[in-house]
Amino acid sequence: MIKGFENIKKGTELYTKQLGIPCRAIAMESIRQGKGFKKTLLVDVKGSEVGFFDECGSIYVDDIIAVMNYMED
Repeated sequence: MIKGFENIKKGTELYTKQLGIPCRAIAMESIRQGKGFKKTLLVDVKGSEVGFFDECGSIYVDDIIAVMNYMED
């Protein structure tokens, strides 16, 4: 599991690999669901950074490479 995974909430900046190229994404919802975690997450992918379109959509949690802004204790 990646660092900061359990701290993903709305507005958290992520790096994802679902486009085939690592690119930045913003989480549009929390990863928590009840007592566990979701298998898919709604994100706003910034594809224009790598030559694609910016899109909102669901991705598998396995496609998250890194959580960019999280607090370390």
